[in-house]
Amino acid sequence: RGSDPILGVEMASTGEVACFGANKEEAFLKALLSTGFKMPKKNILLSVQSSLENDMTHSAYQLHELGYNLFATKATGEVLQKNGVPCTIVGYPTEKGQNTEIPNALDMIREKDICMVVNVPTYESKRLEDNFLMRRTAVDFGIPLLTNMNLVKVFADAASKHVKGELVGLDAQTLFEHYQSETDEDAWTTPDEFH
Repeated sequence: RGSDPILGVEMASTGEVACFGANKEEAFLKALLSTGFKMPKKNILLSVQSSLENDMTHSAYQLHELGYNLFATKATGEVLQKNGVPCTIVGYPTEKGQNTEIPNALDMIREKDICMVVNVPTYESKRLEDNFLMRRTAVDFGIPLLTNMNLVKVFADAASKHVKGELVGLDAQTLFEHYQSETDEDAWTTPDEFH
């Protein structure tokens, strides 16, 4: 309780889920959904370290094209807007009460106005308390959280294919259910072998 929910190398293998899919995006989304992850419905909060802001632009634009409303902390939002990605700038958690004209990220997470939080810090991050507060509050309020840029990129690709109807097999099956549904020609072993 109260720990920082960002994955480090020592935690990366904790609770792994493996899934099969017709392609990388289908397998990824199936694995993500099998952990209890809920697909965002409307609003996504973005806050990434400055060295990753240009990397975030493509994924953010993909999410915008899918109909998501994007909210971003000041530095991230300014880069996204400069690069043509529509987003609403929100205040950092530690700026609460300082600027009443813009919403505060923490309030939006707590009020569940945000459906998913993307917070990707690096060793260069300066706003450690703000990043921690956004991640911790997202977890405490059951809001899906992505903390890795590669994960964000694959999520945006998978969500795009999902919305376009290109992913058809998102219903998870156990390995035994998969084996029961395959024909003898599909199997990589003979029917008399244990598998």
